[in-house]
Amino acid sequence: PSWGLMISEAKNFMFFSFWLIAIPGAALALLVLAINMMGDGLRDVTAPDSRS
Repeated sequence: PSWGLMISEAKNFMFFSFWLIAIPGAALALLVLAINMMGDGLRDVTAPDSRS
């Protein structure tokens, strides 16, 4: 299942099982951060003079 679907289905249980939202939410946030940092690194490698 997708992480978004897991978070959506777990919102009914978030008051007594917070980890059902916290774990997929943290994984999703880390994935977005990693992709963002990878994009920044690729930009620096391909066009190092355009970074100000």
